[in-house]
Amino acid sequence: MKKVHPDPKAALDGLLRDGMTIMAGGFGLCGIPDELIDAIVASGVKDLTVISNNAGIDGVGLGKLLETRQIRKMISSYVGENKEFARQFLGGELEIEFNPQGTLAERIRAGGAGIPAFYTKTGYGTQVAEGKETKEFDGHHYVMERGLFADLAIVHAYQGDTEGNLIYRKTARNFNPMMATAAKVTVAQVEHLVQPGELDADFIHTPGIFIKRIIHVPVREKQIEQRTTRKRKDAAPAAAGGGAV
Repeated sequence: MKKVHPDPKAALDGLLRDGMTIMAGGFGLCGIPDELIDAIVASGVKDLTVISNNAGIDGVGLGKLLETRQIRKMISSYVGENKEFARQFLGGELEIEFNPQGTLAERIRAGGAGIPAFYTKTGYGTQVAEGKETKEFDGHHYVMERGLFADLAIVHAYQGDTEGNLIYRKTARNFNPMMATAAKVTVAQVEHLVQPGELDADFIHTPGIFIKRIIHVPVREKQIEQRTTRKRKDAAPAAAGGGAV
């Protein structure tokens, strides 16, 4: 089966529909499947439930889907960088299911492993636990969390081969690997696409069996979530000694 498609639109052809659940990988703006997100924006599908650690920033990544009002619900952990997200949430226009970050990661991992639910201490006695089953084990209280499984997962990888074996780079290993396993169909965008056998098998993070479609995105603008700079030092002082007093 040929997995490589010529562009994001072709890779998502026949997979998108209103009301579906989509997982989008990455952390902040690192390792986000931006080309695939743009294709979802262009498709016009709406009433989406999106599972992602964060919602990008205004005008970048998932922030674009928020601006076009295509997202009905977000299942997320950290959303503090997106003003439009905050505006829609505070205005009652967007449904939010907040998760502690580790809990969100484990819910996704559990979904990919076929585990329907698990218990965690995190969130017990807080708003996170409201409406959820709790249980005591060995004198400690736990909250039951459901595993997450999506209709579609979109991920970004640094390297991949045409069979779908993927290698992620640094911060992009947050959420991308587990999301690739936790959906009916996973589509990957890959920066460096090679032939089977060219990747070191010991370094593959996602086996190709999880990846159904691939696009090659060799040239990308690297977005920065928060640009922090330091003032340049003043010009170096003149060398000491030798001058007139």
